[in-house]
Amino acid sequence: MASHDSVLDHLGRRIAGGELTPGTVLTLAGLEGEYGVSRTVIREAVRVLEAKGMVASKRRIGVTVSAMRQWNVLDPGLIRWRLRSAARAQQIVALTELRLAVEPAAARLTALRATEDQRAEIGRLSAELKRLGDDGRGDSPEYLAADIAFHDCLLDSCGNLMLTAIRGPIAEVLTGRQDAGLTPAHPVHEALHNHVEAAAAIVRGDADAAERHVRGYVEAILAEVRAYP
Repeated sequence: MASHDSVLDHLGRRIAGGELTPGTVLTLAGLEGEYGVSRTVIREAVRVLEAKGMVASKRRIGVTVSAMRQWNVLDPGLIRWRLRSAARAQQIVALTELRLAVEPAAARLTALRATEDQRAEIGRLSAELKRLGDDGRGDSPEYLAADIAFHDCLLDSCGNLMLTAIRGPIAEVLTGRQDAGLTPAHPVHEALHNHVEAAAAIVRGDADAAERHVRGYVEAILAEVRAYP
């Protein structure tokens, strides 16, 4: 018998990946029979999907898959499902476009507002990324951890909680790229170089340079991910 988590994960991936298209109507009884679980397990899974805006339940109608514009598209769980589905390439591009809109502005604010400790940590993490990248370990768990920490610190230090809120989606797309084998062992030179230069600009409080170099590395990554099949 399937568990609540496995039912939720399977249903979520089917909806996120487009197998169950918007407007598709499901019934609790039908799902109960399909997954071989109790009605309680199905109701719990549907409740989670409703909270993410992916389905809507109505008495005497059933559970209807919602249009994508109603989804909570920044929800980390939903992002993970899309990254594990046929929509992976589309999801990676969309999140990278979001990064291009947000990260340069956050970097400018971080250069102006970060504490000395935060500046030092961003500098340390950029040096770690360069060391691992130069060693051909850009696809290693250590590189991923340093990359996530770098972006977390940059966004945490900007002093704007609305910008900081995209930490989770960025971590998911970085993880998803690596899990899919799309992160190169030798990072794209332009991207890694601009990470290092952005950190240096933040350390010295140069807002213009921080914004420019962050834009540079996100644009390099965007060109890379747009080439994915």
